[in-house]
Amino acid sequence: VQLQASGGGLVQAGGSLKLSCAASGSTFSTNAIGWYRQAPGKQRELVALSSSGGDTNYADAVKGRFTISRDNAEKTVYLQMNSLKPEDTAVYYCRVVLLLGSRWAGVGSWGQGTELTVSS
Repeated sequence: VQLQASGGGLVQAGGSLKLSCAASGSTFSTNAIGWYRQAPGKQRELVALSSSGGDTNYADAVKGRFTISRDNAEKTVYLQMNSLKPEDTAVYYCRVVLLLGSRWAGVGSWGQGTELTVSS
């Protein structure tokens, strides 16, 4: 499955933004999808994921502020981001993830990310 993230932009601290991850391919509904981000000078990190069944998981840094959801009919995964902070500034990517043992691991290509800048 190919994924394309979109919806980034410039937002003031405290604001909200919704990212979209559009998929092509017939296996979307059976895939877990993760949202990653990479801030300048930092490693890429997994911030939210949605299992194929709709279960969700969040990194501590975004828990309570970000919400991941999916629309299998539209083959799209969303990331609603509220109460944004300057430290949320990053390039955001979506990717298929697999549960390997106790860890989620991204698979396949990264695709083009979408940039979020949160101003203070």
